Amino acid sequence: MTITMQSTPGSSGYLDLYPERKMSFFKNPYILGLASVAGIGGLLFGYDTGVISGALLYIKDDFEQVRNSNFLQETIVSMAIAGAIIGAALGGWINDAFGRKKATLLADVIFTLGAILMAAAPDPYVLILGRLLVGLGVGIASVTAPVYIAEASPSEIRGSLVSTNVLMITGGQFISYLVNLAFTGIPGTWRWMLGVSGVPAVLQFVLMLFLPESPRWLFIKNRKNEAVDVLSKIYDLARLEDEVDFLTAQSEQERQRRSNIKFWHVFKSKEIRLAFLVGAGLLAFQQFTGINTVMYYSPTIVQMAGFKANQLALLLSLIVAGMNAAGTVLGIYLIDHAGRKKLALSSLGGVVASLIILAVAFYQQSSSSSQLYGWLAILGLALYIGFFSPGMGPVPWTLSSEIYPEEYRGICGGMSATVCWVSNLIVSETFLSIAEGIGIGSTFLILAVIAVVAFLFVLLYVPETKGLTFDEVEIIWRERAWGKNPNTHSLLEHGSQS
Repeated sequence: MTITMQSTPGSSGYLDLYPERKMSFFKNPYILGLASVAGIGGLLFGYDTGVISGALLYIKDDFEQVRNSNFLQETIVSMAIAGAIIGAALGGWINDAFGRKKATLLADVIFTLGAILMAAAPDPYVLILGRLLVGLGVGIASVTAPVYIAEASPSEIRGSLVSTNVLMITGGQFISYLVNLAFTGIPGTWRWMLGVSGVPAVLQFVLMLFLPESPRWLFIKNRKNEAVDVLSKIYDLARLEDEVDFLTAQSEQERQRRSNIKFWHVFKSKEIRLAFLVGAGLLAFQQFTGINTVMYYSPTIVQMAGFKANQLALLLSLIVAGMNAAGTVLGIYLIDHAGRKKLALSSLGGVVASLIILAVAFYQQSSSSSQLYGWLAILGLALYIGFFSPGMGPVPWTLSSEIYPEEYRGICGGMSATVCWVSNLIVSETFLSIAEGIGIGSTFLILAVIAVVAFLFVLLYVPETKGLTFDEVEIIWRERAWGKNPNTHSLLEHGSQS
């Protein structure tokens, strides 16, 4: 029997024949509302990682022991990342056991408590504890938000909507730099900067109370009526029947699989192991190519470039953060048009060139008193963000939300996010010490070499998933496990036969 691709919702063939449906999804306020509220988790992530870069300048002024210790400075920055590792590791299990909605609410409560503790911290050690709590909430949110958005999104616009979570991350970082500038002249500067981070968490908690659970999770938990109610607000009647039939057919099998899945099963199946290698590998390279080195320490880097005044350093860093947010908007458009793989490759090519410019600028600055090389370093930072943000910002998170089979999505998403946060911790906890030991120019050169390796990794291992349904993505790993190298064409041929 032959099944035409027109009857396969979300496939590339379906997209070509019905492009107007893609636009109709973008005009659906229900879909956009779900993605926006879930994306506040990304805002929490972005605000917290961005705000510490400016707050650290004033924390050093208040606490002498911090001012005199690179280790304490790195620990204040990176303790949130340590908390995020724990949160991400637990987040997959929490998502599978209690659902995406309850996981989000829990993250908001933890994050709010951490924000209050940071704002009231009497010494660096209580501040570090607050950072740990905030990180725990961010870690849970980093697993939950992309999965919730992906599972509540039509496949036609899934990439764009998951990328809105990354936009919220970069937008949160930009807002944090604005807040840093706003509170510069106010007593208790850094306490206000860090305390305000609880506001998005409270907002998301309230809004999330009115949103539904992920329809895919509801099907897995045999709550079909609730799932159909959610899907009916996303799809028209004809498409709704297809989606319900598809999820009903899969749900019983997935419930049986899910109940027996442990984290070590990921490594027993060659198909899942290959998917995890790509998902976790991309998120690791996202960190080791230096993005959070730039975002956590950009005011410090600006000061290393010769611009010593706190306010000037914050202002120049704000420009960098603004480019990060603007580049992410471009990425949201390109990810479902150019595709994930092409976007990542072009992004990494620019990242390599930018890091080399930064290395040269700091090498030359060390042997010259000219301010020209300081401005060259600022240009390098701007170019780095300009190339990184449209590609290596959204692509790893988008792929991580769509490349795993349903029964593995929670646990693999949690494991991938854990790899991301461990990589992030390594970078944030060592950057200042490495820069002091070998020089900041050499540090950026090392990051450039890592970016070259990342380019080769994407070229050789990362598949293109643009426009594919979750079921079609599974075929990629099945064929690769069997020694084939699938592309979109072969997937469509596979889907047109039975």
